[in-house]
Amino acid sequence: MINGILFRDMIISASNNIENHKQIVNDLNVFPVPDGDTGTNMSLTMKSAKKEMEASNEESIGKTAVACAGALLKGARGNSGVILSLLFRGISKELAQYENAGVTEFAQGLEAGVKSAYAAVMKPTEGTMLTVARVAAESAADYAKKRKADDLGLFETIASSASDCLDKTPDMLPILKQANVVDAGGKGVLLIFEAMLFTLKTGEIISSNEISEQPTKEKADFSKLSAEDIKFQYCTEFIIMKEKKAVFNKLQALLHSIGDSVVAVDDDEIIKVHVHTNDPGKAISEGIMHGSLINIKIDNMKEQQVDLAENTPIEEQKAEPVNETGFVAVCSGNGIADVFRELGVGKIVEGGQTMNPSTDDIVSAIYSVPAKNVIVFPNNKNIVMAAQQAAEIISDRNVLVIPSKTIPQGISSMLTYMPDESAETNYGEMETALKNVKTGQVTFAARDSVFDGKKIKEGQFLGLVENKIELVKADLNKCTMEVIKRLVDDTSEFITVFCGCDTTDEQAEALKECIAKETNCEINVVQGGQPVYYYIISVE
Repeated sequence: MINGILFRDMIISASNNIENHKQIVNDLNVFPVPDGDTGTNMSLTMKSAKKEMEASNEESIGKTAVACAGALLKGARGNSGVILSLLFRGISKELAQYENAGVTEFAQGLEAGVKSAYAAVMKPTEGTMLTVARVAAESAADYAKKRKADDLGLFETIASSASDCLDKTPDMLPILKQANVVDAGGKGVLLIFEAMLFTLKTGEIISSNEISEQPTKEKADFSKLSAEDIKFQYCTEFIIMKEKKAVFNKLQALLHSIGDSVVAVDDDEIIKVHVHTNDPGKAISEGIMHGSLINIKIDNMKEQQVDLAENTPIEEQKAEPVNETGFVAVCSGNGIADVFRELGVGKIVEGGQTMNPSTDDIVSAIYSVPAKNVIVFPNNKNIVMAAQQAAEIISDRNVLVIPSKTIPQGISSMLTYMPDESAETNYGEMETALKNVKTGQVTFAARDSVFDGKKIKEGQFLGLVENKIELVKADLNKCTMEVIKRLVDDTSEFITVFCGCDTTDEQAEALKECIAKETNCEINVVQGGQPVYYYIISVE
């Protein structure tokens, strides 16, 4: 039987194991567009549980499992993190009533978690982490029917079946076979199961490879600092795997021209970059000219400072719900944020590609809106699930999530808002509005790959139509115009182009002229300021 102390150690081991191997998981990602990597998202999610577990000496497995699941849900990042939190929530619900738990309870809990995770995904795809977890749960259920006392045997079965299933994922998903990799999320699930097995078997906790720092005796008083004092908002870090064309002095000059706190270390094979800037995309774009990029990390220091200054629990940050309806939108880029604010959005959550906010981030944003009904726009397919989980957590106000997967969808939905109608009526109209807009995006390839039959070289321009890569070009303008041609038809009337932080005014003006020559649509060009995407295109 497993008690709360042992389960606590198993979770800490799992967190350390996924952290130690997160780059391996990240490297399995087959989608070449810059995105919040699976390994990083799963690691950050598990870290939230680790923090909770390290503060616990609870001997009851029920109480420990419930605390673990709650922490995972609040810290869930990206779809992989949310699915992970759902797996453990199922386990916690089954274990909640027990002081100690064994084979049957764990098997039933994992089965419940898998059902919950599948139910949360609108169109589950086999060959992913869902499949790996499901097969493990089915094997656990079969084992529990045959042997009811051997906890070690159960977790050996779970890990073994997960491993076997992971090896088969390329046969389930053609894109994995094409890239000659197994599923990234499935690999993360296996690392977690293996770590739990290790601790159960040895009684030891897998150590973290992270460098631990001794806490200082003095602590800064962040309440005396203001976010407005931060001149450059984004702490941007990455490593360049150098190529022959790397010109260190040119890179250094660019970094100093766009920000401060520049640290650029030129080694034999790599260049390590750190800069505080308002244009992280510009640093990344320059970096990619000198070699391939790894370990990209962008942190919003203004948001971090606000969190540190407030340092109060979410429950104490609630705004009194005095208004009837309020709005939360997830986006990145000052121009895009301004558009949402002008339409009536009260709270912006900084996030999107490469920056998936956690469930807890979204909960905090919802609570900050002084309204009885709060409508949330995730505006990214990898944030929808986190927003939906946030809505489930909140009970003292009505939270409605519009499943917007792109910025244009969110804006189009917000434009339909009718102040005199109920939140439910507006929700219906807003959800319908998602179908009335087409979205195109232009970005760069973060790595060499073969995707959907297309050979892609790192640094090439990628054209996405409705979140699907359809174009690979060497020329930015040609790529963008081809995306627009695929979006426009005889019914199209309006084209809005949101220009990214790396797009110059000259490029934007030239693009507008090209669009005017090729279409009869009304054209609006907005300085969106978003990182990662040179252009986000809306066609209505």
